[in-house]
Amino acid sequence: MTELLSPATETATETDLPARRARLRDYVMCRPDHFEVSYRINPWMDPEKPTDRALALAQWENLRALYTSLGHRVRTIEPAPGLPDMVFAANGAVVVGGRVLVSRYRHPQRRAEADHWAEWFRAEGWTDVVRAAFTSEGEGDYVTTGRAVLAGSGFRSDPRSQTEAASLFDRPVVSLRLTDPRFYHLDTALAALDDEEIVYYPDAFDAESLAVLRELFPDAVLADEEDALAFGLNLVSDGLNVIVPEPAAALAAKLRARGFHTHAVDLSELLKAGGSVKCCTLELRH
Repeated sequence: MTELLSPATETATETDLPARRARLRDYVMCRPDHFEVSYRINPWMDPEKPTDRALALAQWENLRALYTSLGHRVRTIEPAPGLPDMVFAANGAVVVGGRVLVSRYRHPQRRAEADHWAEWFRAEGWTDVVRAAFTSEGEGDYVTTGRAVLAGSGFRSDPRSQTEAASLFDRPVVSLRLTDPRFYHLDTALAALDDEEIVYYPDAFDAESLAVLRELFPDAVLADEEDALAFGLNLVSDGLNVIVPEPAAALAAKLRARGFHTHAVDLSELLKAGGSVKCCTLELRH
């Protein structure tokens, strides 16, 4: 993909940091036109707390504008009435090498989203579109790196879906088990910073998974509990620019110390439904 150097909002000052470059990305997002918290399917959701749809939309628009200002392409899928969580586009599919694995949601409140995603991909000209045979919640539980696809399970995605993904994408899939219900998707506990580097919260994983991560990524950035609970791991990186939830200030400082440029965004309204930057962003890998 095309490479570009991006201006920084905040940068590290060390002179011996690796030279980092952003890669132009292709994203798809869904406007929160029907956003609300009317049910509870994760520990962050509370239907008793009021939500502000106008504020959610304004915060979402700021995120989209930031992506475009950094040179990335942002497509949109039409939001559907009655599907308030469709704003969390990352859960809709996994796209690797031009192949699409459309999600099969665990909770009935979200299952109709899959039909909209399958239709959208086909209308956009994607020809290798597969509906998941097992419960699989898209990039919520699949993080793509240069060496493998990291796959989470424990709360949402069925481990059997990992075999399906490995076959479809013809890439190694590394299984990771989540153990803390507050981090119910992999993208709440781990993120790819570039093809070779990741950031994660160690306490979200079982001992075996943690050993695998330490072996594969010995120089990973480690987040603490405070930043993990602020959804700091639910970030998006283009290899240089890292868009991170505003409250995760300590994690942003760690990333700047590694030579990344951080951009803090406020998605506090969408966080009421258990989602932030990455949840709103599905990457299309051609």
